[in-house]
Amino acid sequence: MFYYADEFNLSWFPTLRAMWSPKGQQVMIPTPGQPDKYYGIGAVNYHTGDSVVQFHRRKRRKEIAQLLEALLEKHPTGTIYVAWDNADTHEDDEVEDVVRAAAGRLVLLYLPTYSPWLNPIEMLWRHFRREVTHCELFETKQALLTAAQECFDRFNQCPEKILSVIGSNAQKVS
Repeated sequence: MFYYADEFNLSWFPTLRAMWSPKGQQVMIPTPGQPDKYYGIGAVNYHTGDSVVQFHRRKRRKEIAQLLEALLEKHPTGTIYVAWDNADTHEDDEVEDVVRAAAGRLVLLYLPTYSPWLNPIEMLWRHFRREVTHCELFETKQALLTAAQECFDRFNQCPEKILSVIGSNAQKVS
């Protein structure tokens, strides 16, 4: 199995983007009083389009290790390759403990520093924002988290769409 992994910010503030409005009228996007962040930590299988995404209040080494454990649980046999950036949360004792416990079944590959264009999961995050958070204010943080989880559940029901979003032609080659 070959996964690309990364984290993204899931802010209660709506993400803004260009949009159409009647001439001479500005669209007003309401925002909550205080910014409040959650983080999505996830991985996408480059060959099948299947994704594993978790939401946490923080993106520490502990949460990164939980993602790796979820991948190992999802694939109880075989080797899992995970390509991701050089964030300091990706290299620590907690992550190393998971790798050691996997006994050679988990191989971490590090992409060059400051090169998000080499990680196709970035396109999945962009697609997610377009579908869920652009110009959208959720009444509660829980509503935001529920909408985010439902979106990734929908994505996993249509893996060929995810392969298209991340630019993989792996299914065509197979």
